[in-house]
Amino acid sequence: MAVAEDLSLSRDLSETRAELRRARHLPGYVYDSPEIFALEKEKIFLKDWLALARVEEIERPGDYMTFRVLGEPVVVCRDRGGAINAFANVCAHRGVEVAAGSGNTGEFSCPYHGWLYDLQGRLIGAPYMKEAEGFDPAFCRLKPLRAGTWAGWVFVNFDDAAMPLERHVAFFEEAFGFFRMQDCRLGSKHTTDVDCNWKFVNENLMDVYHFQTLHAETFGAHLDGEQFAIKTTARGDVSAFYDAAPITPEGKSLLGTIPWLEGEVDEKLGCMGYLTPHLHMFGRCDMSLPMTIEPLAPDRTRINIYFLYPGSRFDEDGFAGKIKVYHDFGALVLDEDRSMVQGMQRNMASRHFVPGPMSKLERTVHDIVNGYLERVFDA
Repeated sequence: MAVAEDLSLSRDLSETRAELRRARHLPGYVYDSPEIFALEKEKIFLKDWLALARVEEIERPGDYMTFRVLGEPVVVCRDRGGAINAFANVCAHRGVEVAAGSGNTGEFSCPYHGWLYDLQGRLIGAPYMKEAEGFDPAFCRLKPLRAGTWAGWVFVNFDDAAMPLERHVAFFEEAFGFFRMQDCRLGSKHTTDVDCNWKFVNENLMDVYHFQTLHAETFGAHLDGEQFAIKTTARGDVSAFYDAAPITPEGKSLLGTIPWLEGEVDEKLGCMGYLTPHLHMFGRCDMSLPMTIEPLAPDRTRINIYFLYPGSRFDEDGFAGKIKVYHDFGALVLDEDRSMVQGMQRNMASRHFVPGPMSKLERTVHDIVNGYLERVFDA
């Protein structure tokens, strides 16, 4: 598209590409342009591995979940043999979605004409089609998508030529594999929509600079932005380790250290990470709190927060009440961010907005947006 060629040469993008001490933030049009949003879909979200669910959300044979990834309908299921499969949720006849919401089923049935598919996407029934010349059920199936699992996450990829999942997650495995998220379970999940571009959410979650100001009354008081040990990759992945308190109002753990980390980590353990394009990770000594970001429109984004705890904790007395404290506090912190990211979005079209210089505490933001620019604009 011409917009990519024009913008890749523009002066305001080159200012963001400068080294941190000379860099400025991205111009407003990058956050509100429908054309750029379409580029992001093609160059990022239809190319990368996407974390769509936790394996325990489709635990039994026949369990399934449906998604829309920037307009693309997807169904993920566990078949009778226990394998996890992903398909385009598009009937091979007229394109109707064959599954809705989530649940458990033995097969997927198109509600329009009754075409029937098994849990491996194969067509097993098509009424009144025997007379159709050239009709071959073997070539009428749900389009398979690449699927894989890592650390208890179900990943899906639309691109048959994409790198292996193991390579995509290697940075996160090295940084956060010790949390053993595959041995944790989902205690609760919080989903909310915000009126802003998805990149604002990504940048905000990894923005060390705002922690002690915006979050001074919640978790920010326990942090020192200058003592974060940060690593990044060329594509914008992030890991950071620092001293922090558990994610509760009093900054005290209600659960105790994760069993396999006892004696291995300090109770002040804090870490955060970003795996392009949309998976975030926050960890403490007693739990992990990953998030996924779903772009819905240029100015609207869905955030999913997963509260993960060791499987052995779920049988402990009072567990449900304790994890509600973590859930409510996490949701409170996210609401603090909401007004800021939505405020930025409202002012991106203002003639008075000129991107400001970056702080030394915005290294993570700098590296995330530069990885993004290289992919979308070849800048």
